Amino acid sequence: MCYQVTDRPPLPPVATMPAQSTDLELTAADGNRFAARLALPDAAPLAQVLVLPDVRGLHGFYQDLADRFASVGVAALALDYFGRTAGITPRDEGFDFWPHVHQLQLNNFFIDAVAALTHMRAATPPGTPTFTVGFCMGGTLSFLCGTQDFKLNGVVGFYSGFTRDFGDGKTLLEQASLMKVPALGMFGGDDPGIPAEQTAQFDAALDTAGVAHEVITYPGAPHSFFDRKAEQFAAESADAWRRVLRFFGATGA
Repeated sequence: MCYQVTDRPPLPPVATMPAQSTDLELTAADGNRFAARLALPDAAPLAQVLVLPDVRGLHGFYQDLADRFASVGVAALALDYFGRTAGITPRDEGFDFWPHVHQLQLNNFFIDAVAALTHMRAATPPGTPTFTVGFCMGGTLSFLCGTQDFKLNGVVGFYSGFTRDFGDGKTLLEQASLMKVPALGMFGGDDPGIPAEQTAQFDAALDTAGVAHEVITYPGAPHSFFDRKAEQFAAESADAWRRVLRFFGATGA
């Protein structure tokens, strides 16, 4: 688990605006039903982003993050991964997510991601630039979305693992050279689960893919540094916010 129960994302370091959010139940092409949170700014969005959570799925941290994005002019939809195995009933903080993580299949995730992107695009003006952003396992999935023909303008990953496979026998490091869109990665320099050697390999694979990319490592920052309570890393979190919004072309928010 990347965050504690009460952790919430840091406030964005830019002016905010009115926004509205709605909890949804979406249906994928194969009939799977899954939970999601859609947050929309009151004004036309500057961009839109599919938010991909960590191993807990649609936790309050990521519902709040969708709302944070909407407050700076970026439409956001955060999805849950576990509709097929855990259903869509509300879950308390005692939810045992690991059995569902182990059953997550990449192709099923892609089916759900397409349904989520379709719903979000239907709620925004045509041509709104579209991105994904993910955290830990969600960061891995965000980058893997960049290997697909999802009509994305870019993908963002925070402290994404490189060696997990989702039942297809291939890791992100093995697939990164297939990236089709610009990528932004942000990592903690004091994250023993993601060695610097792997981050360098990822950077090199994006060179091979020939896509624009930036891979940032914050010296001394731990895994999950993007946390409102982690005041020691507030500067890193603020910098990450600015980089993401600039990547989205939403710096005027």
